Amino acid sequence: MNSGSIKHLIKPLAIRLSEQTTLAKSLVMVGHPFDRRDFLKVLGWGGAAVALSGCGNGSVEDGKETVVSYVETNDYMIPSISVYFNSTCAQCDAGCSITGRIREGRVLKLEGNPDSAINRGKTCGLGQAGVQHHYNPDRVRAPLLRTGNSGEAITWEKAYALIAEKMNGVSGEEVAFLSGGVSGHLKVLLGNYLDSFGCKNHFVYEAVGPAVLRAANKKSYGVEMPRFNINKAKVVLSFGADFLGAWVSPVHFSQQYAQFRKGVDGQRGVLIQVESKMTLTGANADRWLVVRPGTEGILALGIINALGAHGVTLSGDIAAAVKGYDKERVSKDTGVSAEQIDKIVALLKERTPSLVLVGSAAEGYAHGSQNAAAINLLNQVLGNVGKTVEAAAVVPFPQMAPLTGNTAALKTLNDGLAAGKYKVLFSYAANPVFTAPGAMKFPDNMAKAGFKVVFAHYMDETAMQADLVLPLDSALEDWGTQVPEYMAEGAQINIQQPLMEKLHAETRGMGDILLALIKLRRAEDYKKYDDYYAYLRAAMLQNKNALGGGADDDTFWTETLSKGIIKVAGTKQILSGKVSAAGLSLPTPAAIDAQYPLQLIPSVNASLRDGRHTNQPWLQESPDPLTTIVWDSWVEIHPKKAAELGIVEGDIVEVTGKNGSLKAQAYLFPGIHPDAISIPLGRGHEALGRYAKGYGVNPFQILDTVFDKETGELALHETRVKVSKTGSRVIVVKDEGPVGGKQMGKKIAVRVASDKVKLSEEV
Repeated sequence: MNSGSIKHLIKPLAIRLSEQTTLAKSLVMVGHPFDRRDFLKVLGWGGAAVALSGCGNGSVEDGKETVVSYVETNDYMIPSISVYFNSTCAQCDAGCSITGRIREGRVLKLEGNPDSAINRGKTCGLGQAGVQHHYNPDRVRAPLLRTGNSGEAITWEKAYALIAEKMNGVSGEEVAFLSGGVSGHLKVLLGNYLDSFGCKNHFVYEAVGPAVLRAANKKSYGVEMPRFNINKAKVVLSFGADFLGAWVSPVHFSQQYAQFRKGVDGQRGVLIQVESKMTLTGANADRWLVVRPGTEGILALGIINALGAHGVTLSGDIAAAVKGYDKERVSKDTGVSAEQIDKIVALLKERTPSLVLVGSAAEGYAHGSQNAAAINLLNQVLGNVGKTVEAAAVVPFPQMAPLTGNTAALKTLNDGLAAGKYKVLFSYAANPVFTAPGAMKFPDNMAKAGFKVVFAHYMDETAMQADLVLPLDSALEDWGTQVPEYMAEGAQINIQQPLMEKLHAETRGMGDILLALIKLRRAEDYKKYDDYYAYLRAAMLQNKNALGGGADDDTFWTETLSKGIIKVAGTKQILSGKVSAAGLSLPTPAAIDAQYPLQLIPSVNASLRDGRHTNQPWLQESPDPLTTIVWDSWVEIHPKKAAELGIVEGDIVEVTGKNGSLKAQAYLFPGIHPDAISIPLGRGHEALGRYAKGYGVNPFQILDTVFDKETGELALHETRVKVSKTGSRVIVVKDEGPVGGKQMGKKIAVRVASDKVKLSEEV
């Protein structure tokens, strides 16, 4: 079926039928009307910066539904013929819109929604694997109550009653709610629930989020996440921003990168990647520069200094800040030759506009904020602000704007748990028992909370410590709205709707759970909403005029679900025109630690991220793009360093730091600094499911608890380690085959000896 016919075939609410079995049948709300201010707050429109529609009672579905046998199919369900529904991918926070292909009532395939400015009809491998998450046999299927060392299946009524019992007499200060990033009406409902008992302890946690980048951007540009126009740049200088892999919005940036390669004004774009460990973006660069770990900011200041020497005007404070960073010093500190610095400067002067990006390679140190500030300063000096760095639009509804997370939040929560501050702990969309450094002793501190509730799809490491586990619907069977953090063009609100009937009768959507919980405390305010769908529909209809809908309620709602996206007139942010460089100072690289001579770089895999997706076998089976290794962890080590230590590919090596050790197979890789090693994040689970448990190792557990001095973020790259052989060896399982690089009996990808490779030269 061609894409042109999709809009005509999409049937909204295909799995929800009213008692009259008609689609989108509505009933008029009855009862005492809300106070206007309370009503808007309940529905998520409080503080909206646009004109609201009338506040009279709208119409909502009664929330009741009947299960329709697929033997007696709906009129739009034709055997062997697919129908399509638009929704939103929930595999990461980028906010890609998707179109699901459904046949005989089952979702079979996910593709991108071409109407989305974020992903324009494309998806990544992570998004494709959302189907496997939905059908995964290890999903939790009923509420589980801890009884000793096992879990007892209980009813939802008993689960809600137990929460009410445990919350009785507990003050808001004694309750903590840990979550991943949230936005849209789920954020609204969660905030309203926490407000209902005066809880201010909402900790938003991202194990590998760009929190340092956000803080640096706020200082440099006045906004946390401006729009980066790779497609408008003639040169992109990236300091470890893996925008083709796992950075911010990779599907969007991959499409911009394709335009960048076609060129601007007849000039093909040139990509320079600076990092200590090669990423997928680095592998695609014209010039890949390996830099001593942690010296990215020094290189940025050295480039600014060299630009000034070549005629670029520098303001007084910037000139003073970079005065001591001459090429000789910078080359010595970073390992990047003076010749390479001159080549970068020449390119940046010759080809404008350019774009400079900050990635995790520069953020993950105690001076990460200083690194990021120095790198961002390059965009100011080069005049890129307002050209390739632009102000992004934001939705004009503050209550729905995304709450982004950081590791500083986890540290604060952990300190509170250690002090016995919290009697009740809720956890949603996070797995801190797995992702917290072992030195934080988070599992021990979590045990000090009197009652622990985890909302989960799987029995992950955190759920295994809970007193009560509440099973969640998958994203393909749930309702919701989402506001992406990174807005590609304009502003949009993403719609999430079920693509098929629920697989398991006793799972619930997070919105439905929160609605049930808040009704235990504020029943009168929410009595008109039988379920989260009814709440969501009422909220959207209440403000449909501001959302661009002038039609009647049913038509507006039908069209909204059919499109899967609401494009709104966003509020334009304002970028800072000039930033002071006062106080910008970067430490001289420390001498090599004789006991722990190597820097550990925990790498973020585009598929597994922080490990929440590891139980999806498609992702375990997807080869790492640079090593082609599957189903296991590995230690990347430079061939020269490996030769010094007598290590060959497949040796099981022990990586030891101050906070523990782990063992994994060695992989010799020229795309890493000789004084560093890298281990990918995401594997090493002790729970989560059959496709995750027991595969690989978990680098989070041996990280040193060093924090960025300005933001308090965990410095992921500040762990020092040593590597030793264990005497064991394995054949490394990888897509290219064992040592020798033979594929299908033929040498398809010809190798070059590592000592002959010159990765810093143009290809």
